[in-house]
Amino acid sequence: MNNDKAFTPFQLKNFHLRNRLGVAPMTRISSRHDSVPRQDVLDFLVARAKKGAAIIYTEAIVTDYESAQGYPGQARMTTQRQIDTWRAVNEAIRAAGSLSIMQMFHCGRMAWPEVNPAGRSLAPSPISIKQLNPMTGQPYPLPDEMSTFDIHHVINGFVETAKGAVEAGFDGIEIHGAHGYLISQFLSAYSNQRNDEYGGTPEKRYRFAHEVIEAVRLVVPQNKLLTFRISDWGVADMDVSLFGTRDEYQAIIRLLSGEAIDAISVSTYDYSLKAFGTDKNMAQLTREVSHLPILICGKIHDRASAEEALRDADIVLSGKSTLLNPDWFEDVRTGKTMAAYTSEEANIAYSETPLP
Repeated sequence: MNNDKAFTPFQLKNFHLRNRLGVAPMTRISSRHDSVPRQDVLDFLVARAKKGAAIIYTEAIVTDYESAQGYPGQARMTTQRQIDTWRAVNEAIRAAGSLSIMQMFHCGRMAWPEVNPAGRSLAPSPISIKQLNPMTGQPYPLPDEMSTFDIHHVINGFVETAKGAVEAGFDGIEIHGAHGYLISQFLSAYSNQRNDEYGGTPEKRYRFAHEVIEAVRLVVPQNKLLTFRISDWGVADMDVSLFGTRDEYQAIIRLLSGEAIDAISVSTYDYSLKAFGTDKNMAQLTREVSHLPILICGKIHDRASAEEALRDADIVLSGKSTLLNPDWFEDVRTGKTMAAYTSEEANIAYSETPLP
């Protein structure tokens, strides 16, 4: 075990990580009228920091009060009460020796218009999701195709949310460009069929992501992290590959690697699966064309899976295991035998039941 990496330190920009393990960002729906999560949800993040996580991600924070929200009860980061609440959480996480990173997103065509103040959903193209909305049992509506005004308005929502995160004392901010949400919708030819400067070639489909990153970087101090999350799968129409080929995916990664970001977080179903008909997994395909540090998640549930994933990535994130097992980091350290949790077991995250 001399080559094990999980509990070796790692330097991420100007931050010294005590190990290579973190709590993955997980969507929650626990906030009430004020877009602030329940106290037990915030306490969960602090508890995992105290239990040994090097990085603590927030749930995905929606970026505006107009069209970003996709689920009821989501959190935001733009009012003083929200900022003050999160500042206390960040201070506790930092005191426990961990980094705190806020992930932010716009749901785009994944939005549920009834929970959005504007009562509509936006997308790069007016293309409906094929599956039914699991929360309503009804079809997703046809989204409005975004105008140039809409695009600039949405980018401003990312900027204002990033400002809130800086004010709240987060160590880093992550732009969520994965899972079939708005930025991912622009990146993928499956959902982006525009014929203007935001659609067509991978480079044109990337333009929206570039403009978000560029605008957000301007308000994020250089001593803070800025990361970007990407995936080849979406939470809706899950059988669809969001990038058609290895070349298309790697073209996007090359473009990302030229940005003023500090790491790429790759979200997978399973970190070990070969991708795009190649003999390489997603981390390996990312590493081939990027110099940036790589975070990876997807079925990382014990010491063996963490170490295997760290052959190709620098940091591993776990969702269900860190959600359901408060002692997961110590159990990984000792090599305890642990089975992977199921998605059904993780549904406690969407209930009123406090987490263990």
